[in-house]
Amino acid sequence: MSNGGDGADPETNVGQRFDRLPATEAERSVEGRATREEVVDYFADRFAIPPETFDAYTFWEKGAGKIWIYADEAPTPIEIEAIGMTCLRTRQEHWKPTTDFVQRFGRAATECVIHLEREEARRFVAGEDQDLEWDGDWGYLIAAHDVAGEREPLGIGLYVHGELRSMVPKGRQRSLDSEQMDP
Repeated sequence: MSNGGDGADPETNVGQRFDRLPATEAERSVEGRATREEVVDYFADRFAIPPETFDAYTFWEKGAGKIWIYADEAPTPIEIEAIGMTCLRTRQEHWKPTTDFVQRFGRAATECVIHLEREEARRFVAGEDQDLEWDGDWGYLIAAHDVAGEREPLGIGLYVHGELRSMVPKGRQRSLDSEQMDP
């Protein structure tokens, strides 16, 4: 295995280097690193996204727990600024999907998706927290709204104690008036 030319041990986590996730726990060489199997199982267990959705993708870690998804192959480790898109934050108590991931893959989810009406969706994309009824699991949810007759994932929200907290990053938040929202 190449060490990316940095002389660093490929069995340690290097913050400025991408390392492909090991397929299974048996192949893990860096303590705490998620495996491909764990990532795919998380998306299947939490959001019911079929595992085969990710057959054409590879998963990478850069830093401690920032997981990227890439629609191709690449040598590992590799020192580049970015590969694909960030999809998940691990190495914390609760894994957190990214807004980019949810907007790209959230249509495949059938569980832990909260449907927002027009005003609720407007508030969500503006970054506002709101009291909402939800009879599903607490934790990270995919917030969605119907646009042109189709369910459209807006982003990730955190639902606790009857409140949906918008996790839309500040730079991606938008203030929309009712004329900008689909009827």
